[in-house]
Amino acid sequence: MSTVTGTWRLHRRGRARATLRTWPLRDRIALTAGFAVPFLVALALVPFRTSVSHTNAALILVVVVVAVAALGSRTAGVVAALSAAAWFDFFLTRPYETFDITASRDIETAVLLLVVGLIVSQLAAHARRLEVITVTDAAHLARIHHVATLDADTVVDEVRRELTELLRLNACRFQYGTLLGQPPRLQDDGSVTVGRRSWDVDAEGWPEGEIELRVHGNARYLGRFMLTPGQGPVPPLQARLVAATLADQTGAALDTSGPAR
Repeated sequence: MSTVTGTWRLHRRGRARATLRTWPLRDRIALTAGFAVPFLVALALVPFRTSVSHTNAALILVVVVVAVAALGSRTAGVVAALSAAAWFDFFLTRPYETFDITASRDIETAVLLLVVGLIVSQLAAHARRLEVITVTDAAHLARIHHVATLDADTVVDEVRRELTELLRLNACRFQYGTLLGQPPRLQDDGSVTVGRRSWDVDAEGWPEGEIELRVHGNARYLGRFMLTPGQGPVPPLQARLVAATLADQTGAALDTSGPAR
């Protein structure tokens, strides 16, 4: 039992490291900016800290937080908000260059800077996510529309290519009319099951080995796509639902061509 547990932990750590390596470059830059930019801006305000009000200085730092969150992720925005509050305290409030605040008004300003920065960063990250979803939806609809125009002679190969790209697979093959073994299965609702047990794919990653995506036409089993997951995070539910839709379209095309091979 201890050997199995140790192997599982190593597997989870490997997936976590792979996820970190596959963070988009934009998010990694934004996270770095979340640490560094508030520091640099607060440092630049030091020569003016006696002439610029603390409220105006805090507003400048809020703008920095918004910019970081809009560029990167929610995590980058949170880091920027924390960094902005810390460096506002360190450089712009008395006693200077310490993390102590003596004036109650400065304490209120620092707390408001943190709270507003956190809220605004969430809104900015949400706006970016909506933009990504809109673009992604358009791409998914294009895939579905394209597959709907294919005939039985070309649909399998084309859907294999679409699934490989959509789900970031290492490999994808199609088996006609066979049901050998009990591999993990990608269901129509985007969930994954292993045997009769539901598998939390979003939390645990893909299960080991190939994963089947069954194809039916007119309630008749025709075959299945066998998916070999790649490294990195599991594609979101939206992408998995599109994959199931592509499998349905494959079944509709194959059903019109007569019996399965």
